[in-house]
Amino acid sequence: FRHWVNEGFQPLEKILASSPETGAFCHGDTPGLADICLAAQVTNNARFGVDMALYPVIARINAACMALPAFQQAAPQNQIDAE
Repeated sequence: FRHWVNEGFQPLEKILASSPETGAFCHGDTPGLADICLAAQVTNNARFGVDMALYPVIARINAACMALPAFQQAAPQNQIDAE
């Protein structure tokens, strides 16, 4: 699992770090679909012990997402059927 995360996150980290469009979120200062997808993957990564320190821009964007009530409410652990 970690191998495949690295295969996707390593180039994504470089793109986000170098893109002038990257702001507080993936594409500016308002969350969008890319941020929803990113937050879902980072949440899944935590289940498998992926070290997000390897991806500081992705981790920063995820933290910005998770600071928003909508992302907090949508988190898997906050769903009615969460175990």
